[in-house]
Amino acid sequence: MRPEAVIFDIGNVLMHWQPEAFYDRVIGVERRQRLFSEVDLHRMNELVDAGGLFRETIYEWAERFPAWAPEVRMWYDRWIELASPRIEGSIRLLRALRTNGVPVFSLTNFGSHSYEEARTKLDFLSEFDREYVSGRMQVMKPDPQIFEMVEIDCGIPAGRLLFTDDKAENITAAARRGWRTHQFESWQGLARRLVAEALLTEQEAGL
Repeated sequence: MRPEAVIFDIGNVLMHWQPEAFYDRVIGVERRQRLFSEVDLHRMNELVDAGGLFRETIYEWAERFPAWAPEVRMWYDRWIELASPRIEGSIRLLRALRTNGVPVFSLTNFGSHSYEEARTKLDFLSEFDREYVSGRMQVMKPDPQIFEMVEIDCGIPAGRLLFTDDKAENITAAARRGWRTHQFESWQGLARRLVAEALLTEQEAGL
């Protein structure tokens, strides 16, 4: 029996999310290494994903680390560059599923405020049938609660949900609830899985 809905993570599934690579390009590898060793930027981002204000949280961290203030503020000021490039093959798959009448949801660790700002720059964020955003839900992957909340809201049995995410811990948490899962490595790998699940033909999947 094929899945009733496909659930996409966003970072590193529909768009690249590799902040270190951005800073390597902008300030150089050596300086980036110093920045990340002295300022826990990933912890800062977790606060945003957990529901903290987007610009305010980042600018507050910049004030806490004045020696790195301009670089910290880039996390907000140049966010769209951090979240680039788009993974066009995955976006095509999302759209092919919708064309076939398959519901597509997002399930992402993403700040509620940053998500709204991103919607103005990333058109595909407006194409989900349901959005499950950690900043709105006040719980983050891989906490089992977030998966339970999705099940309750969408009303689809766990075994009829197909979830793709790049992080093994999130895939494991979903699988423990009985979800079908696909650990994302490339859009082609996801395309083959969607064909195997009879959700797309090879032609529709771009294979």
